This record gives sequence, structure tokens and C-alpha cells, in this order.
Amino acid sequence: MNKLNRKFTVAPMLDWTDRHCRYFHRLLTKQAVLYTEMVTVGAILHGDRDRHLRFDVAEHPVALQLGGSEPAEMAECARIAEDYGYDEVNINVGCPSERVQKGAFGACLMAEPQLIAECVAAMQAAVSIPVTVKNRIGIDEQEDYAGLRQFVSTVSEAGCQTFIVHARKAWLKGLSPKENREIPPLRYELVYQLKQEFPDLEIIINGGITTLEQCQQHLRHVDGVMVGREAYHNPWLLAQVDLVLYGTGTSFHNRKAVLAALLPYVQLQLDAGVPLNHISRHILGLFQGMPGARSWRRLISENAHKPGVGINLLRQAAEKVLDLSSGI
Repeated sequence: MNKLNRKFTVAPMLDWTDRHCRYFHRLLTKQAVLYTEMVTVGAILHGDRDRHLRFDVAEHPVALQLGGSEPAEMAECARIAEDYGYDEVNINVGCPSERVQKGAFGACLMAEPQLIAECVAAMQAAVSIPVTVKNRIGIDEQEDYAGLRQFVSTVSEAGCQTFIVHARKAWLKGLSPKENREIPPLRYELVYQLKQEFPDLEIIINGGITTLEQCQQHLRHVDGVMVGREAYHNPWLLAQVDLVLYGTGTSFHNRKAVLAALLPYVQLQLDAGVPLNHISRHILGLFQGMPGARSWRRLISENAHKPGVGINLLRQAAEKVLDLSSGI
């Protein structure tokens, strides 16, 4: 099994981390492991497989997050993912939405560690790439560490070596997915305790992390960090990851250079029939916090959906931004 350096990872985010988003993020960081948005076993086995799974070779290392709970189906999807070239398959045991619960996957599976163990065993028997799990610290009335410990112990005995743990529990009834990302309190200490008790496992912490300084603090206790919404809304954060967390050089020193590097990809996608707004929506946060950022966002948001619009719109929008780092 190949070893991925998951010191820093970008979270799987439904409707956000599609292939265009990941290509953009990869420009900013060469080291971080990127995750797809969750794809269900049904979509892979019975849907437009290529639409859900294709990606650019530049995205490596990239992991597929899979939603499902039937071991044979999960194993078949893992085989397909490996054939597509993914570096890892991750099982979603963290999403709290009712739509996901009805599909018998997501956070509700925290109550069925043996079933997840069976999925892990079947998937690992089918592929040579790592099979990992993303889970919560608990669900509903679970308040203690015992339930989390039992889940990790059971699943790790089936061969899973990497757990990405969202440090909030999930309420399966009564809270929306958005509320489940904000209302249950963060309990980082439980994730730290997991690492102490299972030192041979790779433990990645997730939830409420917004700065690289926080990442550095967490890395004193666990093996890696996963950042979600902050990486999406303020993607320039990713441009510092390689230097600060991996000790390697950065690719870009100003944001307009990132945009210039992205434009050939955008043009390629436009030529293939992809509407501009399918790509541009992922880069609205590139100039977050800079003078003119609001004008950048507004010009793109109001025009990128129009027929025939091209990359010149992005150039025009960038002219609204005062990029002090580039001297413009």
C-alpha cells in the first residue's frame, strides 16, 4: 500500500470539491492530499461513472470519498476507483444529512462499527491503495469517549490504518447538516486521546480549523489536519501550506499569478463545452480580504453564467483588485 503524506488535507465537500475546484487547489499546493466530494456507490455502479470519477492527472495525490455500506458494492467501487487512478478511497461515516441516512451511509454508520469493518475488509481485499474512514466523534446521545474508542478499535482491527475524525458529534435528528457543522461543540481532546491510545494508527483531525497556526498546534498531538470551508472560501491559505507545514517552496507569491496559471485550464474546459460559471464559482474567494475583492466576485457572479462568456471576464474582474504583492 502506498503511503500518502496526509499532514494537510482539503476536506471532501458536497457540491464544492469537484474536479475544477481540485485543479485550482492543486495549483496552490503541491503537497496537500485532495478529496473528491462524496460519490455514492449507486452513482458509480449505475450512473454516469466518468462524470463522477474523471479527474486531471495534475490533481494527484487525490482521494475518492465513497458513500455506501454494502461490502460487495463498496469493494467493487474501490476497484473502479483504483482503475481510475485514485490514490486512496475514503468511506464517509460523518455526513449527518437525512438524505444520506436514508441511503444507509454517513454518520448513522457510527452505530454500526462491525458493518464498516466488513466494508473495510472487503475493500482492502480488492485494492492495493489505502482504504480510510472519515467519521465523527459520536452521534446523538453519545457523550463519552467509549463509543468513539469502540468504533475505531473495531474498524482498525479490520485493517483500516487512517481515521479522519471530525471533532464534533452529529445529531441525526433535529439539526441540519449546516447546524451539525457549527452547533455541537468541538472536542479536540477526544481526537488527541485517540492518537494517544492508538499510536500506530494515523489520526487526522477535522473541524473548525481556519489557520495554519492552528494546524501547527494540532500537529503536536495528531498526524494530520483536514481543513474544509476555510480552504474553499479563502483558498490563498493553501498557497502557504507547502512552505509552512512541509518545508518546501511555494509556487506563487501573488494571487494574480495563480489566476494566470489557471487560465489555460479554463480555456481548455470552455473549448470542451464546460460553462465558465462551473469553474469560476470555485475561485471567487481567491482575492479574499483584498481591496477590490467584492468587485471581483460581483463581476464574475453576475456574468459568468451568460452564453459565450470567456476567460476575458476573469481578466477584467482581476483588474478590479489592488494586488499589493504584485505591485499592481
